[in-house]
Amino acid sequence: MDSLKSALDEHNVSLFFTESPTNPYLRCVDIELVSNLCHNKGALVCIDGTFATPINQKALALGADIVLHSATKYIADHNDVIGGYISGSEKLVSTVRCLHHILGGVLNPNAAYMIIRGMKTLHLRIRQQNSTALRMAQILEEHLKIMRVHYPGLPRHPEHHIAKQQMTGFGGVVSFEVDGDLMTTGKFIDALKIPYIAPSYGGCESLVVQPAIMSYWDLNPSERAKVGIKDNLVRFSFGVEDFEDLKVDILQALDTI
Repeated sequence: MDSLKSALDEHNVSLFFTESPTNPYLRCVDIELVSNLCHNKGALVCIDGTFATPINQKALALGADIVLHSATKYIADHNDVIGGYISGSEKLVSTVRCLHHILGGVLNPNAAYMIIRGMKTLHLRIRQQNSTALRMAQILEEHLKIMRVHYPGLPRHPEHHIAKQQMTGFGGVVSFEVDGDLMTTGKFIDALKIPYIAPSYGGCESLVVQPAIMSYWDLNPSERAKVGIKDNLVRFSFGVEDFEDLKVDILQALDTI
């Protein structure tokens, strides 16, 4: 917050943009506080709420001017469409829509149909994914082969108090650090039977990634460390599979390392 205050004081800031929760460590930003600080300096606030979903977090009600979501994730749900959307005041959305039509990238009708189809079960899916992720995060936090769990629903999370204030659920993604190196972490992931080893998140199917070699493969170890990406980090997106099936799968995979 001190850095944000300094930036607002020292520069002519027009827009503040952040995720909440963030990827991949699920850090949470106090949206109400950030909005008050920025609005006092005449700056707009845009929140990427993809990890939270519009079910778990209402950023506009907390003071944000624009909310952005990747519809590819929880909104569409089936891992088969690429799209996104923004919401906000009519004035702001109309400005973006005008530029959008000029610059291109307009969603095709079939993709729009698939997103609408996915939205019909959004509230049901999020309820299941919230529950599974929280229960599994609690189990992993106590496991001897896990060094640290990153999930805003856990009291040990640095912004748990913020998440409790502005979220009604904590989402379906859990990141955690395996007690081992790059190869050990890869062995754990390879031993999993249910999730697909694939990027993206938020679909019906569980997905798992090792960010160090899948999202940040072009950085060397020291460069990854500089941006906080550890070799033993795993990001697990829980789908709508049965909780007990997922628990058994993750525990058996941990037993292999």
